[in-house]
Amino acid sequence: MNTRTEEGAAVNFDTGIDPAGLTDDDLFRELASLYRTRLHTLRHGPDAALENHFKRTAELETEYMARYPGREVDPERLTQAF
Repeated sequence: MNTRTEEGAAVNFDTGIDPAGLTDDDLFRELASLYRTRLHTLRHGPDAALENHFKRTAELETEYMARYPGREVDPERLTQAF
């Protein structure tokens, strides 16, 4: 893993800044960026870019769930069809 400290935050140059070091606003911005670029990366990105996308998405979503374990679930989105 290629990591160094930049402005007080751990930076993994394979995927990016350690999600634990991000503010909530930065975490949401990073997640939004990933979701916005997801389809394009899936359809047109090289294997390495897609693998990086998988890793970064997992890192950021795991951090989100750690911060918000009791997140609000919209009851309108619940179904019995699982």
